[in-house]
Amino acid sequence: MRVVIAKCSVDYDGRLTAHLPLATRLLMVKADGSVLVHSDGGSYKPLNWMSPPCTMAEVAPEADEADEGVAAVWVVRHTKSDDRLRVRIHEVISDTAHDLGVDPGLVKDGVEAHLQALLAEHIHTLGDGYALIRREYMTAIGPVDILCRDQSGITVAVEIKRRGEIDGVEQLTRYLDLMNRDPLLAPVTGIFAAQQIKPQARTLAEDRGIRCVVLDYDALKGIDTTDHRLF
Repeated sequence: MRVVIAKCSVDYDGRLTAHLPLATRLLMVKADGSVLVHSDGGSYKPLNWMSPPCTMAEVAPEADEADEGVAAVWVVRHTKSDDRLRVRIHEVISDTAHDLGVDPGLVKDGVEAHLQALLAEHIHTLGDGYALIRREYMTAIGPVDILCRDQSGITVAVEIKRRGEIDGVEQLTRYLDLMNRDPLLAPVTGIFAAQQIKPQARTLAEDRGIRCVVLDYDALKGIDTTDHRLF
């Protein structure tokens, strides 16, 4: 991972356009290729980012940029769309790189772990003809909660959360991008399953062709009432 603290401005062009004026920010370049722009607030959420698969090049500033004091430019392009992130760096305060090694993955809390076990046991809840391949299917960037096949024999990766937010959709997207490069698995579709799914997360998931499923913990445990269903 490369971690840079710099005075910079940022422009994003693609399905939307966004501009971050000149300020001191944290820039992160991860081993999976993702680039994230953070401020000193906003909790864990970056101000802007580019998810893999993407490429990054450091280029010299254009003449007008140099006149404004830009010392270097990062151009980050998504390889499957026209989305582009342009980071204009005026001053680098710190620039370090660290090899974090292979991450063992997130250790789920009791409820998420139990949800995973229950859904694996009752995989047909996702649809008629679904069949479990395995739980905790390991990839190079972490374990997929559940790997299964749908009624057509298509491989399906399932990410399970208690509360479904955008970061969970991004996590599943990274898994799908990687797994779809494996000819033994591809094509791989995704299901984002949670007890609650935020509207923004649902919108992002559906835009990326990921199916959303709301899980009812009590229903999966066998408490079947008219008020507790899996949708």
